Amino acid sequence: MNLESQKVTVQKSQEYIFNELSQVKNFEKLMPENIAKFEVLDENAFIFGLKGMPEIKLKMKEKNPNSQIILGAASDKLPFTLTANISEIAKESTEIQLLFDGEFNAMMAMMIKGPISKFIETLSENMVKL
Repeated sequence: MNLESQKVTVQKSQEYIFNELSQVKNFEKLMPENIAKFEVLDENAFIFGLKGMPEIKLKMKEKNPNSQIILGAASDKLPFTLTANISEIAKESTEIQLLFDGEFNAMMAMMIKGPISKFIETLSENMVKL
């Protein structure tokens, strides 16, 4: 299952956005209002829970300086990645798009597609808070 957020433009430099997203604690600023839990486990991992959804542990998988950050599920039960593509438009203007890529059976995909789509849209809309 592949989902893409809208592209969001933030009036910050590409390097600034990359550095902010490289610190997992900053993902708390991006979370939706219905967050029930957010806990930093170490500098590369955090766990979060939304009301009515199971808690998810994410860890930093890969960083490509100033252009891309890839987070992945720490559990093999729900294998997925969340990729932030960061593109410079101008010196103080950056475009960010989130990509969700997961391997789920058809039943699971049907159940989570709506909530996950809404979740990544909220994350991308909240990029201005960084």
